[in-house]
Amino acid sequence: MVPMPTGQRPAGPFTPRDFQLVLLRRMADHNPGPVEDARRELGASITEMREANKRWQAMLRSPRSRSAAARYRSVLGEPESSAPRRIGDLECEARQWALPLWPDLRFEVLVADGGAVWNEWLVRAPGAAPPDLRTLEDLAPWSCTVDEAARAFAPARPLQGSAPTRWGLAFTAPDRDGVRHEVVAEFTWGLLQRTAPGARGLLG
Repeated sequence: MVPMPTGQRPAGPFTPRDFQLVLLRRMADHNPGPVEDARRELGASITEMREANKRWQAMLRSPRSRSAAARYRSVLGEPESSAPRRIGDLECEARQWALPLWPDLRFEVLVADGGAVWNEWLVRAPGAAPPDLRTLEDLAPWSCTVDEAARAFAPARPLQGSAPTRWGLAFTAPDRDGVRHEVVAEFTWGLLQRTAPGARGLLG
């Protein structure tokens, strides 16, 4: 007996375009405007963005899922660069991929010797000019990465994010008039999303 068509096309391979939609889906919680512009740049609908995120979450939860390191290589291809890195007493490999939506950034995955992924986020691309961060007004959404904000407004205190793939920093920064303020900044996939005044601010 011939199976009847279901009306649903089988899902194709998960592509770098799909992965960028996954990053945007989490960022949309705080910055729907820039996310909408980026989504249109990819030629994707809201439904496609949600479906990409749904497929990604299913991949993460699947009992037959690849390791995180293997999954990124499968989706994004061979990394643009790969180099050893030492963080304190720990040694790992830093793998970076270019993503068209953020040409001045790279998606970086830190992989331990056994293949475990320690970190996965957006960082400034080698050779790209970093942002000039001096005041609160410079901290616009998507303007900087976690490391850049931490260096610009040292000492910064790391905070637990409000959800997976989110990070927080607490620091003191001057406004354009030189008045210093306690600030909490929240990052998604390593990219700044929003700031708020106060020692606890967004993440309290």
